[in-house]
Amino acid sequence: MLALLLTVGGYIALRHSVPVLEPSSCAAAASGQPIPLDVGQAAIAATIAGVAQHHDLPPRAVTVAYATALQESKLTNLRSGDRDSVGIFQQRPSEGWGPARRIMNPIYATTRFFGALTQVPGYQTMPVYQAAQAVQHSADGYAYNQYASVATNMTRAFTGQLPHGVWCWYSSPLGRPRLSAAGQALTQAFGPLHLWRKGDPQLAVQVAHPTAGWAVAAWLVSHAASYGIRSVSYQGYEWLTADGSSGWTRIKASQRPKAPPAEVLFG
Repeated sequence: MLALLLTVGGYIALRHSVPVLEPSSCAAAASGQPIPLDVGQAAIAATIAGVAQHHDLPPRAVTVAYATALQESKLTNLRSGDRDSVGIFQQRPSEGWGPARRIMNPIYATTRFFGALTQVPGYQTMPVYQAAQAVQHSADGYAYNQYASVATNMTRAFTGQLPHGVWCWYSSPLGRPRLSAAGQALTQAFGPLHLWRKGDPQLAVQVAHPTAGWAVAAWLVSHAASYGIRSVSYQGYEWLTADGSSGWTRIKASQRPKAPPAEVLFG
């Protein structure tokens, strides 16, 4: 699968080339070429952004979390690591982060990470690597710096600062829709959300502001295979699994669903 480039040099090279669209992959818009991610990486990135939204944290917190996760696990949920480290941030049960089985839950791991980060005085203004190191106490704290740029670009896409900034495409047919389960999982990451049936089969999610809506949309497209989600629409744009590699397309005015801008529709 097309994985996130893991070195600064590779990322710079990517910006001057055309990304190869391989099966079941995702992309996050950035300055220059989109950042390629595998589906698992995108799903974790969307979950981190959701947890930040749940706790009303600024984009800078998400950037620090992404830089940390990229260095520690390449943004994957590792079952093992150095000594007893596990999970996306390689948190250690022996260091007080909690039981390994709970750390393996990205929502729990991210919540604990943000809890520690927000206790760091001035974390919003200090360099990303310093904020990450203040939480992680790594042997080489400067290593987080190599991911500061890509983490900043990913933050803009996954937190909704950049509209329709995340898209995915899937090589295998999706299973049956499990929209209620998707709604439950969505609220576990983002906190309480108002969801209701709208059409058949379709759910609507009420959001407070446009960036929140695009963060929800990023979560939905990156979890589409898990819940059989075939379409997501918001603010006059639509993403379809049948044409996912094309990203988001503008819906013709005559075909737009009758939904106010504060609703994200998926089905």
